Amino acid sequence: MKILSLLLLTVIYCFNLAYSQQAINNAVNKFVNDPSFSHASISFNLIDLNDNSTIASFDKSRTLATASTAKLWSTATALKTIGSNYRPSTRLYYDGIIDSLGVLHGNIWIRGGGDPTLGSKYYSTPETKSDFLLDWVKEIKSLGITKITGGLIGDASEFGYNGAPDGWSWVDLGNYYGAGASGLTVYDNLIEYTFKTSSVGGRTAELLEIKPYIPDLMLHNYVKSSNKKGDNSYIYGAPYSLDRFGTGTLPVNKSRYIVKGSLPDPEFQIAFELENRLRASEIIIEFKAKGVRKDDIPHKPSHYDRRTLILTHKGQKLIDIITLTNHKSINLFAEHMVNLVGFEKSGDGSIKNGLRVIDQYWSSKINTQSMHLNDGSGLSRTNAISAEHYTQLLAYMHNDALFFSSLPISGKSGTLKSLCRGESADGKIHAKSGSMNRIKSYAGYIYSSTGKKYAFAIIVNNFDGSSSQVKTKMARLFNVISVN
Repeated sequence: MKILSLLLLTVIYCFNLAYSQQAINNAVNKFVNDPSFSHASISFNLIDLNDNSTIASFDKSRTLATASTAKLWSTATALKTIGSNYRPSTRLYYDGIIDSLGVLHGNIWIRGGGDPTLGSKYYSTPETKSDFLLDWVKEIKSLGITKITGGLIGDASEFGYNGAPDGWSWVDLGNYYGAGASGLTVYDNLIEYTFKTSSVGGRTAELLEIKPYIPDLMLHNYVKSSNKKGDNSYIYGAPYSLDRFGTGTLPVNKSRYIVKGSLPDPEFQIAFELENRLRASEIIIEFKAKGVRKDDIPHKPSHYDRRTLILTHKGQKLIDIITLTNHKSINLFAEHMVNLVGFEKSGDGSIKNGLRVIDQYWSSKINTQSMHLNDGSGLSRTNAISAEHYTQLLAYMHNDALFFSSLPISGKSGTLKSLCRGESADGKIHAKSGSMNRIKSYAGYIYSSTGKKYAFAIIVNNFDGSSSQVKTKMARLFNVISVN
């Protein structure tokens, strides 16, 4: 009797399993055969994390541009290679000597260690974002310094001076989301342009102010007032260039409208900001602020062995940075993960070396054949990653509780807050989203109501219709998976 009962349960289980898998496959077929995807490229893969078996797939090895789901590679690698408690630091040194009158016969050096949280809006308010500078001034004054015969020198050399990864579009570089990583990042490497718009459409918007103040920055303003709603303006400008171009439109009748752009030279900017604070504290400084790159200052990291450490400013813990990166899809933070991985593993924090370290790490653990990763954030359209690549990464990271908790939850948090809200998959998806013009993707985990634990990835390029329409169609597929 017990044997018959066991056989019956086995038959029922197998039937339910086959039924669930068929339901999922039917939903996948319906999705890929949607008319709006008739000219699109799609890569999809769904695996059972119990045994990593494939439940459903469609062109799973097709490599495509994926947008922000690429952040999973940079954040996972940083977590595994650097560690969750790692805190990037910024260090202040002086060279020369301080005499009995408080005169520093030398310079103060600001040595960047790739901390993306220095003065970040994600960890401070507009009123408190510069508080770290007050602490630095206090520490410098505690040394008895009243005069500096040299100046303030910013040093971001530990990350190199590429400015931005290969493949970033000209339309992105000058805007806030296109701010590149720097060894000396400050204020999220952002500028705020404040405009006043006309009551009449078509007239040029008036530029009221730029914060922070940047010496010699020139904005060529072609931003127009318009009857269109929302911010339809763009800021163009290359890394390190002080020429910026504003185009597009802003709504009419706005007395103050803030448009965010990227900071041209964070290395110089932080030296300039500290110089101003020291002068305000009545410390005499003979020379103006400089940057190692711009002023071609002969310099090697070993030179710090002959300089005196003033202070070490510790940034936020890596796991907190990673969680914010995945929840809010912060491009700058993701790019910092690439540079930090390279720097901490080999002393070379360049983009090229960071990407090399990421490739070496994953190629030793999963099959990365034909995968091409050219940045850490997904802003590069030259990235080529398949759904299968993602599910391999997700299977490898499945038991890492910190990585899992860093992901947004459908219907609840982060960039997934509106996904499947009030539907079957509400609260069952832990994943990263990706969205760019004609690109939509998700990659992560689905814990179904049947007890199944899945890893999945879906990427669609060059679809017809809007991104929100594609999101709705993907949500229908996720809802089916979540109940099977």
